[in-house]
Amino acid sequence: MKSLNQTIALQFHLLGLSEDPDLQPVLFGLFLSVYLVTILGNLLIILAVSCDPHLHTPMYFFLSSLSFTDICISSTSVPKILVNIQTQDQSITYAACLSQIACVLAFAFVENFLLAVMAFDRYVAICHPLRYPVIMNPRHCTLFVVSSLSLSTVDSLLHTLMALRLSFDTALDIPHFFCELAQILKLSCSETLVDTILIHISASLFAGVPLCGIIFLYYCIVSSVLKMPSQVEKA
Repeated sequence: MKSLNQTIALQFHLLGLSEDPDLQPVLFGLFLSVYLVTILGNLLIILAVSCDPHLHTPMYFFLSSLSFTDICISSTSVPKILVNIQTQDQSITYAACLSQIACVLAFAFVENFLLAVMAFDRYVAICHPLRYPVIMNPRHCTLFVVSSLSLSTVDSLLHTLMALRLSFDTALDIPHFFCELAQILKLSCSETLVDTILIHISASLFAGVPLCGIIFLYYCIVSSVLKMPSQVEKA
């Protein structure tokens, strides 16, 4: 327990950004601008979908969920970057670092699943239009989103719990402007084989499978559209 408390209290240093004093205002303005555009743009999408009854469809429900996820991903790292630039302090505690990693992983995997679900939505709408109201009813749509969030959260927590057992030497410099699990493993002096295998398995399941699903579904959509008789052939 004492070793665990000491590990959590460690201070890492994020060295991904230039320490040149002349560049700090530029970097601060750049990150702040991108962050505000991301937040405002996604909030407008959510507001538009919420206020317009014509947009209360599965596709726009998933789009607003994707916008909310994008806001969450940006908010897990960019505010800390802005604070570090403003205070000229690049340090971050291990506990905060693990929290950042967990949130980024969870929301990134949710985003992958949502993109796959949106592809499935278009597949059902185009290839099976008569069954669309039954398959993509509100209950199923909510279940898709909740399942994506639950699976992603469990996976990110698993990575976080595995990282809690790691030990570190004095070299605690991360060559990025946010915490990354792969860099944490490189800095550790503990055995990280299990963690590395877990990362590859998670990447295959939570990134590779959705990507393959998206490619397959859009292939089916394109094939179905190409098989449709054109207006000239009908005439």
